[in-house]
Amino acid sequence: MRIRATVAAVTGALALSAFAVPAVQADEKPDAGLSVPSGAEIFGDAAGAPAAKARSARTAEVPVIKKVVVNGGKDIVVGTTAKKKFTVAVTASSPSGIADAYAFLWHGHIDEVDGVLVPVQDRGNCKVASDRTTSTCTVSITVDPRSDDLYTSSLAGTWNVAAGALAATGSETDFIWREHQAKARVQRASQITVNASPEPVKKGKTLTVTGKLSRANWDTHTYKGYSGQPVKLQFRKKGSSTYTTVKTVKTNSTGNLKTTVKASVDGYWRYSFAGTSTTPAATAAGDFVDVK
Repeated sequence: MRIRATVAAVTGALALSAFAVPAVQADEKPDAGLSVPSGAEIFGDAAGAPAAKARSARTAEVPVIKKVVVNGGKDIVVGTTAKKKFTVAVTASSPSGIADAYAFLWHGHIDEVDGVLVPVQDRGNCKVASDRTTSTCTVSITVDPRSDDLYTSSLAGTWNVAAGALAATGSETDFIWREHQAKARVQRASQITVNASPEPVKKGKTLTVTGKLSRANWDTHTYKGYSGQPVKLQFRKKGSSTYTTVKTVKTNSTGNLKTTVKASVDGYWRYSFAGTSTTPAATAAGDFVDVK
């Protein structure tokens, strides 16, 4: 039985309607009027007649979604060129068991969707638990920053996760579907550098520590400086395994970092960025300075 005859067309049409806008600029959004597919569109019969008969004949068996895990519980970090593949695992239960489950990510408001990330397959890959009533079904999603998946950097941040499950009763009406089942963060990949000079340096003299914090720009497919961000300057003494924060420095308008410190002992200097909701944490490799 084809339990999701319309899903490919529905989600595909949704994605296409969202992104089939010629020459979208950084400050532009796709045309309005997008919509998130309903549970009936995902699991139900497109014609509707069999579903109506099933409802009148008996009470529907509604599954329970126990949890949804996106990317193993980690944020989805996307750079400028490499494709990012991740999974969404839906755990659901029903007295008759679970025949299938499905999920995708969408961004914006329910009445104004501006981004959609859909699975590459039509059905979930389900594993049945020992109780036979519970299954965990997984779908895979691949994000390409050079396609219309992420057409602007403003899509970074929190996305909604729509998810549903179909009971193994043989009826397409026995499902649950929620557009706001969970949340997930899609972030712009970050990079950070450090350079301490002069090298070597005399004890007690001034060290200048420079660097740059940048992140993926999905509009231009390049890395751009991240301005106005607090970054920790840290030091690790030679022979030690622990870094200590010396001070906090803010990035300038182009993401550059610059500060001075007094040289005392041999060791490693680095910059460490804690991250934000749109950008993951980043820590530079330590730059060793020999103090004479």
